[in-house]
Amino acid sequence: MKKKTLRFQLSLLISNLAMHMQKLLGMNASYFPGKLAIKLCPDFLGQIEKPETIICVTGTNGKTTVCNMILDVLTDHGYDVLNNKAGSNINAGVASSLIAGSTITGKAKKKVAVFEIDERSSKLIYPYIQPDFAVCTNLFRDSIHRNAHPEFIFNIISGSFPKNAHLILNADDLISSALSPENKRTYFSIAKLDSDLKECINIINDMQTCPNCHETLSWNYIRYHHIGNAYCPTCSFASPPSDYIASLDFSSHTVTILAYGKEETYPLVSSSIFNTYNEITAITLLREFGLTKEQIFASLKKLNIVESRYSSETVNGIEIVTHMAKGQNPIACSCVFDYVRQESGQKEVILMLDDVFDRDGSSEIMTWIYDADFEFLNSELIHRIIISGVRSADYKFRLLMAGVPESKLICTQKEIDAPNHLSLNGTEKVFILHELYAAEEAMRVKDKVKEAIQNRRNSNV
Repeated sequence: MKKKTLRFQLSLLISNLAMHMQKLLGMNASYFPGKLAIKLCPDFLGQIEKPETIICVTGTNGKTTVCNMILDVLTDHGYDVLNNKAGSNINAGVASSLIAGSTITGKAKKKVAVFEIDERSSKLIYPYIQPDFAVCTNLFRDSIHRNAHPEFIFNIISGSFPKNAHLILNADDLISSALSPENKRTYFSIAKLDSDLKECINIINDMQTCPNCHETLSWNYIRYHHIGNAYCPTCSFASPPSDYIASLDFSSHTVTILAYGKEETYPLVSSSIFNTYNEITAITLLREFGLTKEQIFASLKKLNIVESRYSSETVNGIEIVTHMAKGQNPIACSCVFDYVRQESGQKEVILMLDDVFDRDGSSEIMTWIYDADFEFLNSELIHRIIISGVRSADYKFRLLMAGVPESKLICTQKEIDAPNHLSLNGTEKVFILHELYAAEEAMRVKDKVKEAIQNRRNSNV
């Protein structure tokens, strides 16, 4: 344990006062106390005492959901877990969590911590936070403005992971599975599905050639983008063998995992392949952490994906689904579009994809929409798409490029007005696809959709 300096003690005292003042004023928890502590003492994270066991989760997509699953299961079995849900996933947010979980002298009050780590913040956090388990869900293209390219993010994370961290990695992701090769690692994967392909149908695939000899890769199967099982026909490069192999049964809502020669069956918490990966990531970590199959099974039976990210409700025979489709993130949006495409029944879609930058009156780079597979929404089963928000004209143009007939498209600047444009004529499902920062607005839109369905029923009585 690093010796605590006077500067650290003063910064801890002042940041504690700031945290208590926020509570007295009724302010929501934030990363401000941690930001203040690091400003006053740059190596604050190095000096404050940490819990005995630390789990860190990073990756482009799914890290919040995975953290929530891990936290819920551990809490369900009596663990008092420190986490940074109330702050943020940058260094200041982790610092705020450690302040909240410490005594006035900086002693840790809890034995286990689960931290979500922003990929770009890895180099600011891992020199001070030494995780026992470091999870990476996946690495994809994200906001060009903030994250540049997966290779750039890969180098940041790979150069930051402590050498003693036990890595939990996705064997189906040829990018993230190669992180920090000298570390102890455990791989998880999903076995071949009937829906898998031999060639990528997405606009982008950031792992097309062998990193060793640059030959074009061949695929045993490909799921989406660069997720699948590949090999180089020229050299020995291939997807790594998996320690936890999941077989999915969507009809029985179960997942059977083959781990170290034994099969274990768990309930599936979602029919989305995206969220299934999140669940398998969490199961792998929890088993390696030391929980039994029975403990994890019992907790998963109680779990649902957080409603702000996914919800489903049926009103007068029409299913209303809200699903987060992370703006500025072409992979997340493409996967959600594909999910909507594959759902049965006549559908209407409400798009709420404006990023927080757009909501603040400024604009993020819009090139990402040309990497996203809007073509998946060009389906005969989707008879209306209502595009809302200040950038609705941009999304309409992209949908027209994707071949969607203009007669199916309606634009509205105000997201709350979108339900007014539903036809509900033969509609079996309404999908509300919303950006990360539009979760609350999406719930208000959902309420208006329910009202529109009810009003239609009353008018037909």
